[in-house]
Amino acid sequence: MSDDAVIVCDNLVKIYKQADLEGIALQGLDLVVDPGEFVAIMGASGSGKSTLLGVLGGLVSPTAGAVSVGGYDLLQLTVQDRTRFRRNQVGFVWQQTARNLVPYLSARENVELPMRFDGRSRRDRRISALRLLDQVGLSGRADHHPAQLSGGEQQRVAIATALANSPSVVFADEPTGELDTDTAAEVVEVLRTVNREEGVTIVVVTHDSELAAGTDRTVLIRDGRTSTEVLRRSAGHGPDGEVIAEEFAVLDRVGRLQLPTEYVDALDLKQRVRLTLDVDRINVWPDGAETERAEAEEWARPGDRWAEDD
Repeated sequence: MSDDAVIVCDNLVKIYKQADLEGIALQGLDLVVDPGEFVAIMGASGSGKSTLLGVLGGLVSPTAGAVSVGGYDLLQLTVQDRTRFRRNQVGFVWQQTARNLVPYLSARENVELPMRFDGRSRRDRRISALRLLDQVGLSGRADHHPAQLSGGEQQRVAIATALANSPSVVFADEPTGELDTDTAAEVVEVLRTVNREEGVTIVVVTHDSELAAGTDRTVLIRDGRTSTEVLRRSAGHGPDGEVIAEEFAVLDRVGRLQLPTEYVDALDLKQRVRLTLDVDRINVWPDGAETERAEAEEWARPGDRWAEDD
């Protein structure tokens, strides 16, 4: 983690209220994303991942905690500041292709639209839009309207549009959710390419394990907190180098740790656990297991075995 992290969440909380009912979507979530990372956010339905994306994109106001994106403190933004933040600091790619593009504009005009709002000249808009469309492999489709494009092509135009104003972060919400396997793979490759060539940070919320496998890091959210992370690194040189993935539990800033569900179930951990500290590790024991372990070690001592043999 670097000192100039592009995303920082510290004890982030989001509570939804409806009538007399409250629902906690995020409950003390911590997250740090460095510039240029390609990160996938995964979790079961209701885990809080879509709420997190809304908060980071300036679409949802958090209830408590701290959150900054691209140097902007999202809890301190005025309405005007929030609009500028969404226009210039972040880009969005949504699952629904119809949500990404204006149907009566061509691909080029859709990519130019954020630049028009930013006051850029017509010539600058056109040059930049054509460059971005070429980067996502659609230079020959610039004058086609969304209805004339396939679902995968529409998502590629959406990626180009999200990059129009050179944002700090591009957020993508299930960008392959409406696509077949082969088309989804093409869209994932485009995301990888723009991440590498543009240096833009990309955060993707997804259920697609294939998409997540192509990212630098996968963050799993459970019950409104980050629980585990998978970090990927290349063991060789070039694009064909072996990718090694390692899974880590996440320790938050106050020392809380979510154990993987399969570990909890395997040891039947409930309510309380015992902790013992060794030189290089912490041991976690079910309540009562420490006494049983001590008794077993006592019986295993050589003197005890000798006495029993007598």
